[in-house]
Amino acid sequence: MTAEVADATQRWAPRVTVATVVVDAGLVLLVEERIGGKQVLNQPAGHLEPGESLAAAALRETLEETAWDVELDAFIGCYQWTAADGTAFLRFCYAAHPLRHHAGQTLDSGIERAIWMAPEQLLAQSDRLRSPLVWQVVADYLGGQRHPLSLVKEVA
Repeated sequence: MTAEVADATQRWAPRVTVATVVVDAGLVLLVEERIGGKQVLNQPAGHLEPGESLAAAALRETLEETAWDVELDAFIGCYQWTAADGTAFLRFCYAAHPLRHHAGQTLDSGIERAIWMAPEQLLAQSDRLRSPLVWQVVADYLGGQRHPLSLVKEVA
């Protein structure tokens, strides 16, 4: 064991995030957000909050970032990614369908707008993706990757 591993102050702690692939009539719901002065595309996504289940976080983040209530249909998968700055992320991704739009609702800070895009439009703008996770999750969804929601267990 290295000194870094043994030292509790150096403990590796990935950021736990959720993302939702919302599809309607062949279009995917995305958000345009401004990160570091650059406008990027992302799924509705965000961090897990204390005391919150992953599924509840996915529903909350989708509503806050897009003004859409959605219903989760399946679990797509869990993805590990390390950003250029060394920050590690574990992203739990869900598939969902839209239920109700709340027109006029203020979106989360940093979110410029929610937009519906065809998958080929998203792929054509791959230089604008917030991370490679954005397309990977959509590609997995389009490829039929779906797991029962019960795969993710919340244990009290």
